[in-house]
Amino acid sequence: MEEEKIIATNKRVARNYEIIDTKEAGIQLEGYETKSVRAGKVNLHGSFIKEKNGEFFIYKMFIATNPSAHNVKDERRRRKLLLHEYEIIRWSSRVKEKGYTIIPLDVHTAHNRIKVKIALVRSKKLFGDKRKEEEKRIKREISRVRRLR
Repeated sequence: MEEEKIIATNKRVARNYEIIDTKEAGIQLEGYETKSVRAGKVNLHGSFIKEKNGEFFIYKMFIATNPSAHNVKDERRRRKLLLHEYEIIRWSSRVKEKGYTIIPLDVHTAHNRIKVKIALVRSKKLFGDKRKEEEKRIKREISRVRRLR
């Protein structure tokens, strides 16, 4: 049995968002896109997921075109995510609440299929990060003073 292989990750998620819940979803790709994803030519920076007509779509996910492909569509086109209907209903109701959104965490293979790990997230407040940085700086100052004594 083949192991799970991570192809691409969204590195800014932990810094900018608080992860509430995660799920694994299939993704509907064209043939040449599958080849490019397996080659690792994927970028999740700036991509997000929205619900439209009872289905989830991923927007702005970059998949490089394969040179051998001839019917090439847009590299950042929207792609349908494959989830159960009850999962879509549950998460779309949460997104309608203030401050929640859905973003992709990574693209990986599981049992020779391409999957996207998605997360329901809430944005971290910038002032909270500044306060944490200030607390870290104060702790460093205190430990530096204690070492000098």
